[in-house]
This record gives sequence, C-alpha cells and structure tokens, in this order.
Amino acid sequence: MVIDLRVLQPLPLSETPDIGALTELLAGSASFLPVPAADPAETARLCTALGAGEPINPDVALVIATSGTTGTPKGAMHSVASLTASIDATHEHLGGPGGWLLALPPHHIAGLQVLLRSIHAGFAPITLDVSSGFDPATLVSAIDQMTSGRRYTSLVPTQLVKVLEHPDATAALSSVDAVLVGGAATPPPLRRRAIDAGIPIVGTYGMSETCGGCVYDGTPLRGIKIRIDGEAPGRIILGGPMVAAGYRGLPDHTAFTDTGWFRTDDLGQVGADGMLSVIGRADEAITTGGLTIVPQVVEAVLLSDPSISDCAVLGLPDDRLGEKVVAAVVAARGAPVSAASVKAFAAQHLDRTAVPREVRFVDDLPRRGPGKVDRAALRALLT
Repeated sequence: MVIDLRVLQPLPLSETPDIGALTELLAGSASFLPVPAADPAETARLCTALGAGEPINPDVALVIATSGTTGTPKGAMHSVASLTASIDATHEHLGGPGGWLLALPPHHIAGLQVLLRSIHAGFAPITLDVSSGFDPATLVSAIDQMTSGRRYTSLVPTQLVKVLEHPDATAALSSVDAVLVGGAATPPPLRRRAIDAGIPIVGTYGMSETCGGCVYDGTPLRGIKIRIDGEAPGRIILGGPMVAAGYRGLPDHTAFTDTGWFRTDDLGQVGADGMLSVIGRADEAITTGGLTIVPQVVEAVLLSDPSISDCAVLGLPDDRLGEKVVAAVVAARGAPVSAASVKAFAAQHLDRTAVPREVRFVDDLPRRGPGKVDRAALRALLT
C-alpha cells in the first residue's frame, strides 16, 4: 500500500522559469503540475481538475496536462525515471548532451522538456518570451547567447514557416546542431524548404504521455517499442521507459490498460526497416457515403500544392452522405488559387471520395496547445 507523503504543487512557468523548482523536479524531491503563469483562468482550471494541493504518490515527480483545451483535462503522471529516460535517449540520438533554447510555452511537455534537457545536461536554458506570439527576429540574439558545445532548440511547424521568411533567423537557426519540429505534422514541402536552407530539422512524434517526442524521423528512441493494433494502418501503441504511469485520478483509463504501454489515438504503420509512419488520428476520421477518409492524408496532398500555405480537412454534416469532406485553406501569399483549382489538384492525387466537396478560404487556422489545429474551433467557424 502506497502512503502519500507529499502534495502536488502547482508550478507557474513563464519565459523566466523557476530553475530551482525544475531542479527539484529532476531530483524527485517534489511533485509539480506546470501551469501557465500568465493565464490565471487556465491555471485555476488545471489545478482544480488535476488535484493541485492534494496528496500524490511520491514516485510521481510530474503531472503534465494534455494539450486539449475543452472538457476536463487529463494529467499524465511521470517519474524521474521516465523523464530522464527521455532526456538521455534524446541526447543520444542527437549526438550528445547540449544546451537548449526555449521557444515554446513551457507548461506544455515540449517546452518543459527543453528546459529539463538543458538543466540535466548542466546548462542554463536560454528562453524566448512567446506569450504574445513568436517573433523570429528574436532567435538571432538568443542563439548567440548559447555557449554550450552543442546547441539545440524545438519549434512547431508554424514557427518554422516564420523563420524561413526571415533571412537572419534562418541563418541563425542553421548554426545549431538540431531543431526538433513537432506538436503537429510538418508538411513535406516545408521540411524540404528547411533542409534546403541548411536547418538541421528532426521531425518528432510523441505526446504528453510519452514525455514528448519518442520517435525521431520515424526512428524510435532507445527503449521505445511500437505495436500496431489491427491491420496497417492501425492504432499506434507505444511502450518503453518514457511512458507515463497513467492519468492522475483515472486509474482505469483504457489508454493504459497494459502496464508500460500507451494506446494512442493515432493511426500508423511500421515498415520493414522499423520506421514508423503516422497516417492520422482515428478520432478525426471522416465517414462519408459509408467510406472512411483520414483527414491528414488529404491534407498532405493539398499541402503539396504550392498555392496552399496551410490547410485542415474535416467532416461536416451532409444530408445525403452523412459527412462531407471540407477543406479550410490558407492561400500562399500572392498565389492564384480558387476552390476549383484546389479540387482539381486534389482530384489528380486522391480517390474521388476523398476530394473536398467544399473549400473554404481562411486567413489562418485556429490552433491549440503546442501548435495543433483546433478542429473544434475550426468546425464552429465553418458551421
């Protein structure tokens, strides 16, 4: 029987993080719930839902909220062992420990791990203030401040787009040893642009429940195991030392039915070379006319059209089909693009069932957490 010897403490984080508290977290001498220092309402919501101030198993060093912004948040519980397993495997994959630059919100797992990796490696992290948005110009002086032998940072795809539009920021980012890019899928054209510009990007896949990224450019980090449930592409199930012990207050949650494994909501397949390909999310699939369409497959095709800078695909109600495929499109600057041209391009590469029946143009896509498209907000906008 476990005796609760401590309480879960809220840890407000901003661009000037509490290094002392983060050091305690890595030492396992306290249990923390990271919350956004600049958002009292969100802090209150997380503290109430995840039991800040209440007893917790002393083996839990971190409760990190998942990135959802609606409903009751879930908190993945991590030990010092799971955090350091992730940190050590990441540094091993990238070529060795180094200092890190924070350009993400620190209360999400991606930003928090940037801080923890740097502290664990013995370097004070360099931080950017992104509370009012990301300004790529600030990268230049921030990277100049990094004095560690190896230098790393982590971005989401929308930040990478801004960097590539700023020559000085592009040059600065090209000088670091690796740039982790995750939080949302990186469109292949954006990846090619970054590589052509000399930016050493590493595509990551992971989530709060796996201490952040645990598969880099399709390759599992040391210790990570992958199972596919059903015929490929099937549900991705991840195992290994980085996997959370479960959700705070939800001991019977089905995502953690098998000890040491986490059942994701993502669909994917593993090739003969052991590389993981993520196809899309099972809970976002569109059923149209009795057939199932994975939105991310359609999005990948549309994003290969140079006239489209960003897009998201979702299903909206349709009296005849049940759901119809609808694309929300952000046009590339100065590009001659229309609903007809988008549909025609899609028809060249997709089965006709997957071709969007409607194309809506938007100035920007709503986002949540560390860069994911907020599909609920987008659905509300389009309906």
